[in-house]
Amino acid sequence: MLSKTSVRPLKSVVFVVVALFLLATASAGECSSRVVHVFVALADNQHQGIVPVPAALGNGSDPQRNLYWGAAFGVKTFFKASDEWQVLSCSRRPKSAILERCVFKNRTEDVFLVADAYRGSEIKLAVTDFLSAAAGAKSEKVNAGDVAIAAGGAADLVAYIGHDALMDFQIPPIAGVKGNKPRLAIILACASKAFFSPYLRLTGAEPLLWTTGLMAPEAYTLKAALNGWIANESDEAIRHRAAQAYDKYQKCGARAALRLFATN
Repeated sequence: MLSKTSVRPLKSVVFVVVALFLLATASAGECSSRVVHVFVALADNQHQGIVPVPAALGNGSDPQRNLYWGAAFGVKTFFKASDEWQVLSCSRRPKSAILERCVFKNRTEDVFLVADAYRGSEIKLAVTDFLSAAAGAKSEKVNAGDVAIAAGGAADLVAYIGHDALMDFQIPPIAGVKGNKPRLAIILACASKAFFSPYLRLTGAEPLLWTTGLMAPEAYTLKAALNGWIANESDEAIRHRAAQAYDKYQKCGARAALRLFATN
């Protein structure tokens, strides 16, 4: 029979073992992988200053057929069809302005991609949320099955896809959060280097890929750039990958495509 004095140390040992078990369990659910968070502003003929596209493609409230999401070269459709990426989850309206969120996992590398489809009329919020994430702010946990993915300002790479809304309006500058890890940014929108440069500089994020002129911000360019980033290629090699992909689908010529893209 155990004495009262011997029970107390035993309780302490049990408490420590349980605490370590819970800590290990929590750590197992945390995602320490590289994370990409993509902010997609759905094309919207009515609420954006874009050259009008067919009505089905330009309905900013219909992600399933939208030019930048559910169409053949939209982010959701293109990555879902890729042999290199696996869909982990797609959920409707995780937030009021986000009509759908999809989470992908690279099949060969420990990389996750979180993609958010913003209602076309919420393009200002999409740009603001992108720049906030670039600044290291608004970190969030995105659950995909039993994995918790560090997204938003905690992501390693953030990307914006859509109309260059800064051609139409300005937003308050967003300063980077001190002490956070360096972040990279991809901005696939018309002339994004000229319009996003002062904003991105203030966030402290580094531009991995952005554009110098008018372009179609479709998913093949993003995927090509991510392939280079995942392979730890140089910024210039990633730029060439993006240009090659763009020329393949747009038939604009290799030189013209390379001039369209810039890096840090």
